[in-house]
Amino acid sequence: MTAYEELLQEAEDNNIEVIEFTFRGANKGMYADSVIAIRKDIETTTEKKCILCEELEHSYTTVGNITDLKPVQNRKQEQIARNRSYERLIPLKLIIKASIECCTNLHELAEYIDVTENFLREALEYYQGKYGLYKEVDNYCIYFSPLTVCKYEYKK
Repeated sequence: MTAYEELLQEAEDNNIEVIEFTFRGANKGMYADSVIAIRKDIETTTEKKCILCEELEHSYTTVGNITDLKPVQNRKQEQIARNRSYERLIPLKLIIKASIECCTNLHELAEYIDVTENFLREALEYYQGKYGLYKEVDNYCIYFSPLTVCKYEYKK
């Protein structure tokens, strides 16, 4: 089962219907009343997966109609769902694993993780905002810009 299919199964398990929809404008996904609509003309499952994950997070965290992003509270709810989707699809330990397996640039990393490059860039910006220039995880240090993973070597 692919990661996208797993997310579809999660939606079904939570009684959330997922439909493809023709949106006007730039919207790629939307959650309302136990239905997730994903833009019909999205070509890759990778992009659909990123969108579906965020919309699932909206189903878990968002209260009310937040389609108007002018109010601060609506923008906060949008960001919470987005941040949770970053952490879910691109956990820091997966970045380390990809680095160990020789991903040397953003394109390779996005391909390895199976997310869009744009989603990956936004996730790295989120992590940098959350942790600062770097984050230590186990025996590794992840620098977010430019993305670099270093292993600590301890000498006895």
